[in-house]
Amino acid sequence: MTLMLLDSASLWYRAYYGMPDTLLAPDGTPVNAIRGYLDMTARLVSIYKPNRLVACLDGDWRPMWRVELFPEYKANRLEEDGDEEEEPDTLTPQIPILLDLLDLFKIPVVGVDDFEADDVMATYAEVEKGPIRIVTGDRDLFQMVDDKRDIKVVYLAKGVSAHDLVDLKYVADKYQIPGERYALFAMFRGDPSDGLPGVRGIGEKGAALIANNFASVEAALAGAHAAHESLSPTLAKKIIDGADYLKIAPTVVQVARNVPLPKVDLSMPTAPADLSAIYQCKERYGLGASVDRLISALGW
Repeated sequence: MTLMLLDSASLWYRAYYGMPDTLLAPDGTPVNAIRGYLDMTARLVSIYKPNRLVACLDGDWRPMWRVELFPEYKANRLEEDGDEEEEPDTLTPQIPILLDLLDLFKIPVVGVDDFEADDVMATYAEVEKGPIRIVTGDRDLFQMVDDKRDIKVVYLAKGVSAHDLVDLKYVADKYQIPGERYALFAMFRGDPSDGLPGVRGIGEKGAALIANNFASVEAALAGAHAAHESLSPTLAKKIIDGADYLKIAPTVVQVARNVPLPKVDLSMPTAPADLSAIYQCKERYGLGASVDRLISALGW
């Protein structure tokens, strides 16, 4: 009973930049993100054969409860006037069409106010039974990997065809840390893409050393104050100097696992008696084989 969680924005951005912008509907509407999203979803469903499926969205890409703790959170993605960085002009009109199409396919779409898609996926992974496959191009979800519960990340950084299936060994091998300590590692290292600086002066090597010797922020701080043998005096001082940041880092960096999820049937959609609405959408927007591939992947 595999549950597949789709990080929808990650998928449609990847599709938008990965598919040619010459893919247009008969009326000239760009459809490259739509077609790419459908193609990727069809491919992933065919590979992993989930029994449950949900497309997850940002209810808020920059939740206020994170910003209040750390005002710089994702501030690097804001325009000069403080507004959200605009989506590409030719992507924006595709998203409502894609969401309407997912509705026609009866694929549940879930976003929750004041939470990011990462938080929604993490909560589903927390409360639902495994196996669970989290589909994303975002490393943040590596913190959810759990071999005992069979939670793995389908990591799309290299595309669907060459994606990695991330388990604890993958994390351990890539970062040279205990696989279950990715979140701790990320707190110290930081993440420029989210505007998170980490602890000043501590890079990937220092963060890995800390994650190898301590299981929590509190333990690392205690070790620094006690001149733990694994820490050089310089590294210990950096940890102590970063104490204020480390007070908020766990809440800001770790995904929320307690999102108030709506009651939604996550079962794979069954074929409707009449596919005419889907075919009409296919013809209207010139979605061609992309729609057919998803129909086939769903076993309709």
